Amino acid sequence: MPLKKLFIAGLLVWLPLTITVWVLWQLLSVFDGIFRAVIGAINALAPSLQPALDRLAHTPGLGVVVVLGAILLTGLLVANIVGQWWLRQWDSLIARIPIVKSIYSSVKQVSDTLFASNGNAFRQAVMVQYPRAGSWTIGFVTGAPGGEVARRLPGDHISVYVPTTPNPTSGFFLMIPRSEAIELAMSVDEALKYVISMGVVAPAPPAAPR
Repeated sequence: MPLKKLFIAGLLVWLPLTITVWVLWQLLSVFDGIFRAVIGAINALAPSLQPALDRLAHTPGLGVVVVLGAILLTGLLVANIVGQWWLRQWDSLIARIPIVKSIYSSVKQVSDTLFASNGNAFRQAVMVQYPRAGSWTIGFVTGAPGGEVARRLPGDHISVYVPTTPNPTSGFFLMIPRSEAIELAMSVDEALKYVISMGVVAPAPPAAPR
């Protein structure tokens, strides 16, 4: 077998593994960074605890466990009426801080839309013509235009996010007539794989009805 084919075969094995490890490593680094920042703040408030806190800060993986535990604990606390009341007070406090309120409210609206169990964001993959008529790509329905934008658009429109390839975290936001989007039977995960692989990993066709 030619050397080039051997190299490509080996690359196809190691590339997905390397990217997966890199993404996980980045997430671990973020969690550890948050943990170390909290440790630093506690050190500043209680210097007498510094030796014990320093030992905790250098424990491998402890930051990830603590941050994940804090996230789960927060979810548990806000999953009841009392927690919801405290969350509203927090949001009200943040809304009084200039600049911070703009960033916080924008991120909160996006996260609430994407992760709400009753939302429609990223629940449907569609085919749309982009960047010109006759050229098709895959996008994800994120909702419908609202406010002044909706009033100025004639007819029924949908909001669509078109990811770039091979990095789906960047992309384009489109508002198109609902009639110009073709709904796909494939799941969002299958559509993302199709986009990231640049069309190489095609989803299996839907099973024919019996």
